Amino acid sequence: MKTLAIRLEDEVHAQLALVAQLDGTTVTEEIRQAIEGHLARKRESGELSERASTVLAEIEQEAQAKKSAVQALFHQATSPPPKGRKGTSQPGS
Repeated sequence: MKTLAIRLEDEVHAQLALVAQLDGTTVTEEIRQAIEGHLARKRESGELSERASTVLAEIEQEAQAKKSAVQALFHQATSPPPKGRKGTSQPGS
């Protein structure tokens, strides 16, 4: 669980505290419910769906690029050293 600090105008805080008192809850619980309601409305509206799909695709591309880099690095690190190049003299030749 994360802890957040927010700043509210005095009038908004006074109204929120009154709502919490009338509902028999706390200011923290009222804020939590408001945030959960906001997130639920965002999910239901579908307005974020397309952007979320784009972000997921970008994450997949980045993960694939990193996977390829790790595989290339691992392959190079475990491959035997290359034999002598053409045109270079080998010891004992």
